[in-house]
Amino acid sequence: AFMKCSSEGTAPVIVFVSKMFAVDAKALPQNKPRPLTEEEIAHRRELVKRRHAEKLAANQGKELSEKPPHENSSEVTGNTGDMKGEEQQLTGQVEVMTSKAMKEEADNKESFIAFARVFSGVVKTGQKIFVLGPKYDPAESLHKLSSQCSATDDLPLVPHMTCCTLENLYLLMGRELEDLEEVPAGNVLGIGGLEDFVLKSATLTTSPACPPFTPLSFEATPIVRVAVEPKHPSDMPQLVRGMKLLNQADPCVQVLIQETGEHVLVTAGEVHLQRCLDDLKERFAKVQISVSAPIIPFRETITRPPKVDMVNEEIGKQQKVAVIHQTKEDQNKIPEGIQVDSDGLVTISTPNKQATLSVRAVPLPEEVTRLLEENSDLIRTMEQLNTSLNEDKRTHEINQKTLDKIKEFKQKLEQNLQGRKWRNAVDQIWSFGPRKCGPNILLYNFEGYKGSVWQCLGNTVKEVSKYRNFDNSIVSGFQLATLSGPMCEEPLMGVCFTVEKWEMNKVGELLSTTSQDSGECDAMEHEQNEDTTLTSSCTHEVCSASEHQDSGQSVPKSPEKISKHKGEVLLADCYGPFSGQLIATMKEACRYALQAKPQRLMAAMYTCEIMATAEVLGRVYAVLSKREGRVLQEEMKEGTDVFIIKAVLPVAESFGFADEIRKRTSGLASPQLVFSHWEMISSDPFWVPTTEEEYLHFGEKADSENQARKYMNAVRKRKGLYVEEKIVEHAEKQRTLSRNK
Repeated sequence: AFMKCSSEGTAPVIVFVSKMFAVDAKALPQNKPRPLTEEEIAHRRELVKRRHAEKLAANQGKELSEKPPHENSSEVTGNTGDMKGEEQQLTGQVEVMTSKAMKEEADNKESFIAFARVFSGVVKTGQKIFVLGPKYDPAESLHKLSSQCSATDDLPLVPHMTCCTLENLYLLMGRELEDLEEVPAGNVLGIGGLEDFVLKSATLTTSPACPPFTPLSFEATPIVRVAVEPKHPSDMPQLVRGMKLLNQADPCVQVLIQETGEHVLVTAGEVHLQRCLDDLKERFAKVQISVSAPIIPFRETITRPPKVDMVNEEIGKQQKVAVIHQTKEDQNKIPEGIQVDSDGLVTISTPNKQATLSVRAVPLPEEVTRLLEENSDLIRTMEQLNTSLNEDKRTHEINQKTLDKIKEFKQKLEQNLQGRKWRNAVDQIWSFGPRKCGPNILLYNFEGYKGSVWQCLGNTVKEVSKYRNFDNSIVSGFQLATLSGPMCEEPLMGVCFTVEKWEMNKVGELLSTTSQDSGECDAMEHEQNEDTTLTSSCTHEVCSASEHQDSGQSVPKSPEKISKHKGEVLLADCYGPFSGQLIATMKEACRYALQAKPQRLMAAMYTCEIMATAEVLGRVYAVLSKREGRVLQEEMKEGTDVFIIKAVLPVAESFGFADEIRKRTSGLASPQLVFSHWEMISSDPFWVPTTEEEYLHFGEKADSENQARKYMNAVRKRKGLYVEEKIVEHAEKQRTLSRNK
């Protein structure tokens, strides 16, 4: 039907709603003033005549009541007439006021129109139709429904599918909207009354077997985020409602509530942010709002140890300055109980000393990081398939196309991870992170364990070993470590953690064997504990242990359960349950492994295209260099005197960039900024001078501006973390004003 594009009445209706846009309720055709017919004009004339006659009668009544009273009866009738007139006047005023308020409310209301195109069939007003969300899957839903059912039938609840009636169809005529009764295939139209059914995009169809359209992908990635709050706390409900409307009206904005409770707007850039804030104030929320400084995202990573120092001398050849070198050593002090080898292998034990982990961190090649970022959706699909395989939920067969994509992805990884240190690395991938689909990898490289993310390809058997019940804890610790790094609690990127040793004590082995006997109960518990914090997992399991103890007094249990319980009591000591200890230990191990290598910040970068004439080129370059920009190429447009400059610019430095460049060039240069990639900041945020040459070149404090440290401290301040900086320096030089006179 889609290929035929038939506009016959029998063809199924397929409509794609690509976006929702807000219009003033006054602009809708049904709310516009229209010319009156002759009957309506005559009816209004009659009403005016009647009102005029009533007014004359009321005036005459007033004159009579003002005359001196001759009889009591006439006085009484006059008074009652006055009271009635006043009552009528008051009720009339109240009615006028309420109608005015209602009218104002209706005028101020925003209506949402769906921007859509008909691909098959004929759309008619009053038609009942299915609304399919982008995540709707006909393969899952059709076993609940028959393919012949229609939207008018009484249907069971199906995820990502609702039914609605098409209320209004509009022809989009420039700024005007014209009412339509029906629209055949091939046309673009506006559909009213879908705001409760469609968030940003959807597919409308008369057949539940129709696969949905994927939402439009925008070149501009939302990257600039600000926290928003109302100036008066009582306006919070209006702000929340306004943000919901803004999210629906703008396809490129993201609205979310962070863990801290802040309401955050994520926008594509500075101009887009300003536009969204104006819309929020004037159209959607209509309240005064306070906006935080833009929250700039960073990523943390590690790099190979440098060959030369900050003054381009080969490392290891020069004489170290003892005092300064010592401060550097103090900075990287490792707590007791944690061993760090010279090559960065970190060995750490759980608090109850029942398990020992050895973890190493190495930087991933750039191509691998890029590959992981591009295939994050595929990795998420793999994770879902593996979970359903582990739970033996074979609801539907794995799509061959998806399998081919996964195989191709695996081959690309193998091509990029070559060399002695990456031998068999792809087959040993345990998990990706953060959120199980990020650009970091966890590998296992110890004996006695077989687990893999490639389960969905059908090349692994179900693992039965002493590690099986606790592997989820190790993965959870890795997820937590990659979600917030040690420098400024930002997510990690391009890091590979390898677990090179995992030793378990006899008691740990006892627990894992007893819980294997007692079935899958424990594994399910750890799956619930994944992606939660340590505290919540501790409380959950301690409570469940105490519940088991209480119920054990009254209800008899099977011998396996008793043995499992004994094992758990052995390990659920003062440090909490064993699984929780493993999560915390793995997280700490990853953090220290990261700190054992040279750490770097990664900044989000814009590609910046600037069109400028020859006479202002110097000023453009001045603005770019001031803001840490880097010019990639410059070419002249043929036949004109206009230069096109392509550059990269950190997002953190881009605020006010467009305004500044226009001011400096008197409006002759106009920039276009689009988010491009993440780039490592080459300077070390923790660098201090350690050699004679660096000491002579940079001075004792080395207080020339370190860009990476500046960014790191700014993020740490915003998050309320400890920042190492001197508030007062050279206190003896500070003098009072009177002394200066």
